[in-house]
Amino acid sequence: MAAPEETLRRRKAGNSGPEPETPPESGRDPTGCPARLRTGTFWLTRIVLLRALAFIYFVAFLVALHQNKQLIGDRGLLPCRAYLESVRRYFRGRGGWEAVSYAPTVLWLLDWSHMNANLDALALLGLGVSSFVLVTGCANVVLMATLWVLYTSLVNVGQIWYSFGKWKSESDAVGVWHVCGGLIKIRGDRCWRDLTCMDFHYETQPVPNPMAYLLHQSPWWAHRFETLSNHFLELVVPFFIFLGRRLCILHGALQILFQVVLVISGNLSFLNWLTMVPSVACFDDATLGFLFPSGPGGLKDRVRKMQEEAARGARPTLRYGCVVRQAVHVALGILVAWLSVPVVLNLLSPTQVMNTSFNSLRIVNTYGAFGSITKERTEVILQGTASPNASAPDAVWEDYGFKCKPGDPGRRPCLISPYHYRLDWLMWFAAFQTYEHNEWIIHLAGKLLANDREALSLLAFNPFKDRAPPRWVRGEHYRYKFSRLGGRHAAAGRWWVRKRIGPYFPPLSLRDLEGYFRSRDWPLPELE
Repeated sequence: MAAPEETLRRRKAGNSGPEPETPPESGRDPTGCPARLRTGTFWLTRIVLLRALAFIYFVAFLVALHQNKQLIGDRGLLPCRAYLESVRRYFRGRGGWEAVSYAPTVLWLLDWSHMNANLDALALLGLGVSSFVLVTGCANVVLMATLWVLYTSLVNVGQIWYSFGKWKSESDAVGVWHVCGGLIKIRGDRCWRDLTCMDFHYETQPVPNPMAYLLHQSPWWAHRFETLSNHFLELVVPFFIFLGRRLCILHGALQILFQVVLVISGNLSFLNWLTMVPSVACFDDATLGFLFPSGPGGLKDRVRKMQEEAARGARPTLRYGCVVRQAVHVALGILVAWLSVPVVLNLLSPTQVMNTSFNSLRIVNTYGAFGSITKERTEVILQGTASPNASAPDAVWEDYGFKCKPGDPGRRPCLISPYHYRLDWLMWFAAFQTYEHNEWIIHLAGKLLANDREALSLLAFNPFKDRAPPRWVRGEHYRYKFSRLGGRHAAAGRWWVRKRIGPYFPPLSLRDLEGYFRSRDWPLPELE
């Protein structure tokens, strides 16, 4: 056995020269794992940001497609054609440009005799463009400007139905926005200072969900912690973006987590979803790389190669398009800064105005959502009766049910976020105002008297379905409170406990409304 071993040793010694090195696999580090992306670039971040924004646009245009005809269409509750005609009458003699600049919308260029088709066309075009950006993650200035123009065109004729969208619709500087939002709250309702606002918020927010019911039952110290956390996230955390990459990432993560908690705790439309979008910019490619596949030729691999070229000192040729783009960026920055002057002055003013736009394009706005917290929840319940005499003691009044807002105490709160029922939200506003401030609710009552199919599509339950329409419709005012978890009302299957306050508007018939409708150029509803 000695000879073979010795031969083997000699063979190994004879081949002891340097062996050729195996070239490392492209995109991998020496351990064989996929190479990690470097920090400081934002190519993948842009894709995530575009897709997130496109998702918000998609939801917004979907809501518009499903609800605009009933709200602002030819026979809507507040027809946008009548609104545009009133704007044109107001500026008559001063030139058409003033009317257009007051309510900038592409509808000025279209035929108003088919406003439903116009509204659907804007919504469908917006759905198409946002779907493309959502799927591909690609966009240019033309596509993004198209989405902005289309949605702004709807907002500027949406009247009260779109009035609260400016709470968070323009979050250009997320850090400043959060600080301003926190300051508005501190300067507003006393409950933000004594830390009691969350005692009421879950119950009195526009459209609570099932989690809001559970969170409302939390002990007092949990609500104090929630309010303190809100102040920390809105007044302290925004400054993290100026303190280096790690704290900037922490800022983005905390802000997104904060908004996720708000989404879970209530149906606040797509407003909180939109507020998450600017926070995505806090994460660079190295942070968001896990969202993309690591295969050769993929987006992550291409970004890695660009990073390597930049590390070697290779710089892209400065082309004409790049120069133009940079000039546009600077011009937009100057424009936003100039438009923000009255907003900042309003913030510093002792007579601060909330939820207000300072220009017709709504590029910068004041924020004031939940600057004050209502301490009790009231609801307007619409009822109809087939009785010929509304005052008769034996008249049976039946409730209409809305898609999401509280009504039947035994109905579970809905879960719809990020979708949005605009009528339900406006019913929340109407409940702590009067019907004189909300004439559209009388228009809705008239449509219910005719079993109007278009208006009823906004509701979840029509007690007069497949029956003759009601002879009378009235509005009743109720105070609502969450039932106590484990209490007798909860045991009986009731999520809410309600108590009648009084009438909101008196019983109305179609005959009563003829003059009212005619004075406002509303078509009298036709019996279905």
